Amino acid sequence: MADAVVQLRCGVKNDTWGKKGKDSVAAHLWSQTPGHARIDEAKMYSEMWMGTYPSNPSYLLPTGQLLADYLKKNPQLVGKSVLDRWGPEIPFLPKILSFSKALPLQIHPDLTLAAQLNKQDPKKYGDTNHKPEIAIALSKFELFAGWKPLNDIQALFKLKPLEKFVPSPTHFNDETLRQVCKALLNAAPKTVAATIKELQSIPEPQFGAYPYIPGLLDRLSKQYTECDNGNLVAALLMNYLTLGPGDAVFVPADSIHAYLEGDIVECMARSDNVINTGFCPAPERDSVELFGQALTFQPHNAQDALLPRRKSDKGLNGKTDVYAPPISEFSVLCTCLGAGEKETHKSILGPSLMIVTKGCGSMNIPGDKTVELKEGFVFFVGQGVALDFCTDKGMAVYRAYAE
Repeated sequence: MADAVVQLRCGVKNDTWGKKGKDSVAAHLWSQTPGHARIDEAKMYSEMWMGTYPSNPSYLLPTGQLLADYLKKNPQLVGKSVLDRWGPEIPFLPKILSFSKALPLQIHPDLTLAAQLNKQDPKKYGDTNHKPEIAIALSKFELFAGWKPLNDIQALFKLKPLEKFVPSPTHFNDETLRQVCKALLNAAPKTVAATIKELQSIPEPQFGAYPYIPGLLDRLSKQYTECDNGNLVAALLMNYLTLGPGDAVFVPADSIHAYLEGDIVECMARSDNVINTGFCPAPERDSVELFGQALTFQPHNAQDALLPRRKSDKGLNGKTDVYAPPISEFSVLCTCLGAGEKETHKSILGPSLMIVTKGCGSMNIPGDKTVELKEGFVFFVGQGVALDFCTDKGMAVYRAYAE
């Protein structure tokens, strides 16, 4: 009989925007799995992936078997609802991300566009799924997500250096915003650099509710040069947010975003499709026309980008919160225990992936089996299994699931 709870060995990535060596939470958590290599202090560590996505899959720690193959042989572990909708699969992809500079300015295609792009270029767009996602801060987390209010954008673009990017007539609506965004992305490198220089010469009060813009443009220019079109799009058009540990955002499919600095738990629908147009070298950028075509205009203020954290009925002792985005593929539980505290997760009717992000303790599963929990330990949990947690010193656990 297949084990319903099994520890995993997960993969790590080394993108240049990650954090170096032990400064990376992703690297630290990844390195704690028994048998993993030590952290190389000369390397950048950006992402730790958990799940069945084929480009960076997880393996059963005891046997080395692919988790994807394990589920194909034991489809009952994902539960009837998930099996009927997605097959013997995990329909979500959790990650730990650590980044010291901006990730590419990006959107993820919705279901219709994803299918179209996959048909046209299956090598670049490897699946037909959409990729709505959530990001939960583990440390101070700076990001750009969605659009500033339309009236605020209109006011900013009355500044002299920006007037040239606004089409005529100037009835400013979301379609105007699409054209402004495309104009910024299509601007020549010299134009981008000159515009940034002009904006930095304007007194901060003239930027209204956004006096941070000149300083932010300076910071971004130092990361990706003063010629990167993403500098203008992010600083002028998008919501700039600073979140603390436990705060979260929801990024719908086709919603513009770029993460700037921090360490996060990220979870998304099972896809790796992305359209990039800034904060990356020019050869790596996708078509501005495609980007502009795919854009949607939600959220349109900073508050609507936030995802609330609520108490979950999955935790029987009141120590568990849930981040529940308005999609069907997943939700994420967060259980935070102080010294000597306990929690019970009642059984979930679908698969889950769980990681310990802080502290240590133990987990009891049916059949009186007790499993040690330490920072960085990752587990697959099959459907229908109740879990008991306890800790002497304190512990934090994140658990993504579908039902």
